[in-house]
Amino acid sequence: MSIARRVVITGLGLITPLGVGVKTTWECLLRGQSGIVSTLNRGNDAFSTIPSKVAGFVPEGPGGYKNGEWLASEWIEPGDDRRMGRYTQFAMSVAEQALTDARYVAETELQKERTGICIGTGIGNIDDTYESVLNFDKNGYRKVSPLMVPRMLLNMAVGFVSMKYGCKGPNHSVTTACTTGLHSIGDAARFIKFGDADVMVAGGSEACISPYSLAGFARAKSLATNFNDNPSTASRPFDRDRNGFVMGEGAGAVVLEELEHARKRGANIYAEVVGYGLSGDAHHITAPLSSGDGILLSMKSAIRQAGIMPRDVAYINAHATSTPQGDAAENRAARRLMLEGVDNDIVSEWNGSKKRHAHEINISSTKGAIGHLLGAAGAVELIFTVLAMRYGKLPPTINIENLESNDEFTCNYVPNEAQDHDVRYALSNSSGFGGTNATICLARDVM
Repeated sequence: MSIARRVVITGLGLITPLGVGVKTTWECLLRGQSGIVSTLNRGNDAFSTIPSKVAGFVPEGPGGYKNGEWLASEWIEPGDDRRMGRYTQFAMSVAEQALTDARYVAETELQKERTGICIGTGIGNIDDTYESVLNFDKNGYRKVSPLMVPRMLLNMAVGFVSMKYGCKGPNHSVTTACTTGLHSIGDAARFIKFGDADVMVAGGSEACISPYSLAGFARAKSLATNFNDNPSTASRPFDRDRNGFVMGEGAGAVVLEELEHARKRGANIYAEVVGYGLSGDAHHITAPLSSGDGILLSMKSAIRQAGIMPRDVAYINAHATSTPQGDAAENRAARRLMLEGVDNDIVSEWNGSKKRHAHEINISSTKGAIGHLLGAAGAVELIFTVLAMRYGKLPPTINIENLESNDEFTCNYVPNEAQDHDVRYALSNSSGFGGTNATICLARDVM
């Protein structure tokens, strides 16, 4: 098959600390709401022993999806809760949401063979592993659940989704820390581009908030600790007083489709995936390069593939997690990309009247509202980027009260309120421990 196959997005599904469903989450995001709450009222005294006492839990309630709340019985069959970890349950929901939105059903055998699943997770069901180890240590072999392994394996979300819909195409699971969700979507787009599938359900899911996981990140000094008394303000990307990320849970999935396949069935096309860049920092297991070189390489690669110039990019959805080092490095990379170009291609081309200024660079981080969803972050934030293009609304970075007092934090970070803006091309970034980076470039107008 030709390698010139084009890939478009035709369906979306979301679960976040702001709510269950794309509409609920997007509306709350644009209003500048926060989904970050205290961990101290969760019925587990161990949370009180952790220095960071804030997190982004998915709201639950009997009203379910129609009220933007999580109700597992709406998405999984009776008894499947025993076989599925929470992150797998989230994945089942966002996959169904995205397929319903795309109005796509693989009915024939050929359609099933040409439809694949690519959903990843960064950590998976860490609580299950923890409880199983404690149970084994206390009670021995016979008290270990025979369902422990299926609940623990990181590719089980892909397995369950593929079985539910009979999808026999690529069955792929990505685990690249906090870049997982974006890598999943980028890899899936390449499967379609190179002819391995016509349709892919792709994304990321995470549900690992527990005292044990929080303890690990807290010991690594990664978590916010200065805002325990005011949880909604704890996640504050680009703000001078940021001091760590806030862990969140949730999931995001998209339906990717070969362009002509989508057109033939009259699908609603949200955007086209026109570039996918990957890079490695080759520097440190947790800290990014202060220069921003790692994520800069990723952004440059995505732009080259898209065949556009940096000046064409109207919006960057930043990975920015609210950590001092990470936000500064990504901000530095974005400025270098937009002001210097790809391989210095802008410097000689632009003169004074055309040259972009830093305040014209639109870059925001939605983690202020939902926290850091780890392996799900990239997928969720790519969907926010798609919606920004669709509706001409830049989602805000909430909790910006004081920018750094230096000459580097001078971009438009969409502080605290959404902004109207026409977005034809946009970038979505993700980075993760181990120095892994990814960028996807999206185009709104599909010709």
